[in-house]
Amino acid sequence: LMLNIDLHSHSTVSDGLLSPEDLVQRAASRGVQVLAVTDHDDIGGLARARQAAIRHGVHLINGVEISVSWSSQTLHIVGLRIDPQSPPLLRGLEVIRSSRAARAQGIAADLDKSGIHGSLAGASRYAGNPNLIGRAHFARYLVERGYAGDVKSIFRKYLNRGKPGYVEHSWVTLADAVSWIRNSGGTAVMAHPGRYSISTVQMRQLLAEFKELGGAALEVVTGSHTPEQYAIFARYAKQFNLFASVGSDYHGPGESYRDIGQLPELPEGCQPVWQQWSDLMAGFSARVNT
Repeated sequence: LMLNIDLHSHSTVSDGLLSPEDLVQRAASRGVQVLAVTDHDDIGGLARARQAAIRHGVHLINGVEISVSWSSQTLHIVGLRIDPQSPPLLRGLEVIRSSRAARAQGIAADLDKSGIHGSLAGASRYAGNPNLIGRAHFARYLVERGYAGDVKSIFRKYLNRGKPGYVEHSWVTLADAVSWIRNSGGTAVMAHPGRYSISTVQMRQLLAEFKELGGAALEVVTGSHTPEQYAIFARYAKQFNLFASVGSDYHGPGESYRDIGQLPELPEGCQPVWQQWSDLMAGFSARVNT
């Protein structure tokens, strides 16, 4: 059963450029049949996305992407098929969002010292959700001010570790993120593992710990991975007995590694994360067979 599935995408509720409705519409126009909306640390767009998904005939997966600190790294854990009403999840996300506000003030103060003024107000203009101002919003403002030509260059010059607008920040623990997702009935997925600057030894430690905590899947095919990385992370998934997930990590036109729904298939031998969602699979095979 061949499905066009995209399990990682962002709307204006976090740092995407499209509203939840427009995100779903774009996914539908690109042939996506199953879409997860996974905004950073916020599930405020899911109800709107669901209405749009019904209109466009897309199967929507309730998702979220949780910011985690692990061994002085920031990692992202995607929760798929979460219950958006789960009290521990809602409380946890609320804590992260309030700490994000403090980080945004820190970034602005840091940029101030480099002679870049008014960045908090500037970033706020780009944030669709006033409770969630992230680095991408600062980056868009700095592009507008002419500090670099595009968002990726701004990250390299100002917002990554060791640069003038980078603020050390402590997110939640891996254990917390995985338990909130699991307690809400969801599946915990390690997002874009190829983007973390950690050694092979650390990657093995991380995946062993993730698995032990109840993590279920690894994003093997994702917008920022190269074809070589698809193969590397397919092997890791097999080694740690994790399902494989796919997601574009779409943020909007001109700011994404790949367009939504435009992903290659998983490498041979991967166990797709959706295989365990028997209700979803049964629904689609019923459609195919009618």
